[in-house]
Formats: sequence, C-alpha cells, structure tokens
Amino acid sequence: MNSAVTPLRGPLALLAVLALVVGACGGTGATTRPSVAPSAAATDPDVASPSAAATDGGATSPSAAATDEGAASPPSGGDVDLSGVELTVASKEFTEQLILGEITVQVLEAAGATVDNQVGLIGSDVVRGALTSGEVDMYWEYTGTGWINHLENETPVAGTEEQYVAVRDADAANGIVWLEPAPLNNTYAIAVASETATELELTTVSDLAAHAGENPEGATLCAASEFLGRNDGLPGLEAAYGYEFSDVATVELGLIPDQIDSGENCVFGEVFATDSRMAALDLLVLEDDLAFFPVYEPSLNVRQEVFDANPGLADLFAPVAAALDTVTMTGLNSEVDQGGSEPADVAADFLQEAGLIGE
Repeated sequence: MNSAVTPLRGPLALLAVLALVVGACGGTGATTRPSVAPSAAATDPDVASPSAAATDGGATSPSAAATDEGAASPPSGGDVDLSGVELTVASKEFTEQLILGEITVQVLEAAGATVDNQVGLIGSDVVRGALTSGEVDMYWEYTGTGWINHLENETPVAGTEEQYVAVRDADAANGIVWLEPAPLNNTYAIAVASETATELELTTVSDLAAHAGENPEGATLCAASEFLGRNDGLPGLEAAYGYEFSDVATVELGLIPDQIDSGENCVFGEVFATDSRMAALDLLVLEDDLAFFPVYEPSLNVRQEVFDANPGLADLFAPVAAALDTVTMTGLNSEVDQGGSEPADVAADFLQEAGLIGE
C-alpha cells in the first residue's frame, strides 16, 4: 500500500505546492517485487503498559531521539564503510514503503554493502515475521504499527516522541533496534468526497458516527484487508466511536481513493495521511477527534545482531530519516502515484538532490 503520466523529476520542486495541501493527505500504490517465502508472524510478548517504557539513555537503541532544540545536526553518514557486508532489505507493498525500501537499498549500496533487495513484501505481519526470523535484516516500520499491531498493546502512547521511545524500548526484548524515526506521521484516516462531506455536514469521525446511526445505508466503507483485522484499524475505530459501517468492501489499498471519488463501492474509505491523491481528488480527511489512531512515524527496524555488527548504520541513516518530513514524503509518493515514476527512480532523485549520495 501506481498510475502513469510523464514522470516528474525533482521531488523537492513539489514541496511548496504540497505544503498547502499536506493536511489532507495518505499514500499508497500497489506494485510488488519478488519476495522471500512468507514467514509466520512473530509471536510477540505482551507489553505491560506505556508507562513501562524506559526513557533513560541506556536503552538498546542506537541513540535517543533529540528533544533539545539546540541539539547537534545528525551526522552525514558519509564516513560509514560497509564494504564486504551483505544485507537483506525488505518493505511492505504500498507506495511509501516501496520508496523507503529503495532508499535503503541505495544508501547501503553507496556505502559499499551488497544488498539482497526484497522490497515489496505483502502485509505488515509478513514483513515483521521475515525480520524476526532472520530472513531479512531491516525494513521501515511505523511506531503506531509496532506498538499496537506487533507488540499487541490496546491503546497508543500519547505524544510523538513518547510513542517512539515506548516501542523502541519494548521491542529491544525481541532483538529489534528502532533507528531514529523520520519526522512524518503517516497515520490512518477516514476520507470522503469533499462534496459529500459538505452535503452531509461531516468534518469529524464523530460526525460520521452520528450519520451512520441515522443513515446506516449511507455508511459504506472501502478498506484494505489488513485494516479490517487490526486493533488500530476498523474494529478499534468502531469500538472507540460507537458505530458500525453498514457495508464494508475489501479493496486493494492503492485503489481506495479512486473508489471514494467515484462512489461506486463506498462513500467512505481508509487512507493514509501522506497520500497526495487526497488533494488531487478533492477528498476530505475526517478529523480523528477522539485521537483514536496512534502516531505512525517510520523508523528503520534492524535486527539487533546486524546492528551490533554494523553500528555505523545509525549514523548512515540518521540524515536520511531527518530529511523525510511529511511534505517531502508526500511529494515522493506523488511522483509515483500521480507522476508514474518508478519507486527506485524517485528514491535515487531524492537522495541525490538532498545530497545524501553522489551522482
């Protein structure tokens, strides 16, 4: 969780425009690449509560996220030499993950590593299982997904930094290192055509809940299969807001924005917050006024033994993560979803224009 037009080059040129619309965005496409054999999802230990997460500087992660506005800039990573190192990189299947995966492959190769590219595995549990079983060495995971879906907590941790620290520290027991996250929040959201929202006077998910209670036949939803079974997906959303959709259509994630726009199979749909098509299709993202959805900052997850053998990975990817804010990521997603570019090409352009790798 890809369309065609003349490929756009220079994602940074999109940022000024996207900054105006990023508040109403989510991103996905649906190209896949050859995958390793799917593994069973890892069995994760229950984590007691958000308060149990350590916040001291002795955590297993490579470095605590800076909270001091005067903190030093992240290292360039240019001195990290991975010559002779063999690494396997994976990602999930939607546009943003494909781009993040290709960025990772190219950064590692530029540092001298030999990379087995397994970008494009299907589903969070499959990729996580491949990581914990040792089939792959790293992939970008979202803090909210790690905390709710993989570590099986029922409620998110309040605060962006606090959510990262909680999942980072808790997942250390599973042999997973969470590198510094990118400063973007690709949270789940519920979208509707702006015209419909105006007609029905809907601005929040609570408004949707009230509408569903009075007009159940009009509360139809398009969602991907993973969202339908996650605690931070549909079951939890309906429980938190006290309503149920009258009809739910299982739709490939990358197709949902167009389905909402056409109204063919659903009025409402699951989307991601960094999808540039929200603005392009004039879709409104309903405000999550009860703050049900957690923060979803992407962090490169690395197996502990791989990180121990290659601690320079922290320095190598710190500037990469720092450069991936919400506006930038939305622009990169747009190049694939609306511009028709290949994720690998978009990744290469981004890295070169940001000065993160050479020509």
